[in-house]
Amino acid sequence: MAGNIFGVDLGTRNLKVYSKALGKVFNEKNTVAIVGKDKLYAYGDRAYDMYEKAPESIAIKFPINKGVIADYNFMQTMLYEFLEKNTKGRIHGAEFVVAVPTDITEVEKKAFFDIFYKSSLKSRLVLLCEKPIADAVGLGIDVNEPTGVMVVDFGADTTEISVISLGGLVLSTLLNFGGNRIDESIISHIKKNFNLVIGQKTAMQLKEALANGVGANEDSMVVVGRNLLSGLPIEMEITADTVYEAIKADLASVCTSIKMILERTPPELAKDIIHDGIYITGGGSQIKDLDTLFTDITGIRVNQCDLPEESVVRGLVKIVSDEKYKRLAFSMKSRILR
Repeated sequence: MAGNIFGVDLGTRNLKVYSKALGKVFNEKNTVAIVGKDKLYAYGDRAYDMYEKAPESIAIKFPINKGVIADYNFMQTMLYEFLEKNTKGRIHGAEFVVAVPTDITEVEKKAFFDIFYKSSLKSRLVLLCEKPIADAVGLGIDVNEPTGVMVVDFGADTTEISVISLGGLVLSTLLNFGGNRIDESIISHIKKNFNLVIGQKTAMQLKEALANGVGANEDSMVVVGRNLLSGLPIEMEITADTVYEAIKADLASVCTSIKMILERTPPELAKDIIHDGIYITGGGSQIKDLDTLFTDITGIRVNQCDLPEESVVRGLVKIVSDEKYKRLAFSMKSRILR
């Protein structure tokens, strides 16, 4: 049972769970399909497949919004079903370490704790860890060292920009901005300039296929949408330049926030960041040439990683498994008892 530890990252779009015993990351869309008011019809990838396609009798919901739990009951139900299916009953009495955003309230952190502590899982131990720290550990960085590390986690609904040293956060900001905002910008730009209405999923496909941090891309993609003038569905070819024009203002906002954090960083830590570079993670970090854009703006090398969506969950399990990192996780139970 000692090896029965799970790292959990409750993302806005994806639920990621790393099982130490199985040595595997389970990753599904953090989505539920509801029939009536409270009956779970489907969850995960199956529920996401219904998004923008379901009849009125089926409501598609995302239990996490802006990095915090928006629908506690459905999130807890989905977690139980998801873990039971993937771990074959290895969850009862296990340890859970859960990533939490930095700039959220104690009440919002307590919700992350209670969703495991007060569930039928009978968890042996529930710990929380600030997401940027778990991210850095998952990247293989020794955050206990007196060295400045900057991590930019570009998620679906939020972007966290943090400077870490000696196992703590020196500076951190949580932006209510992420990949979803970029999708909305693509939808808005295409509607305004081409009189074409496309869905959120189509916008995400355009982002994944064509988005570029610095432009100068000749690729294109054919999409289907509804023509605003005729009201009929049509096909249209969308170029990478069009996508770049749609998202460049959003990317500039992230660049501005990175510069603001760098301006506030103590000189000795800034020296370390210049030496080691900025680390970018999260699903949004996979936008092509995003590292080039950040380097052009800051003059600092940018490090990308393999599987950037999984760095947090891998770091969580390392934090509770490795003695030198254990102090980085904390329990809300002691705070509740006070």
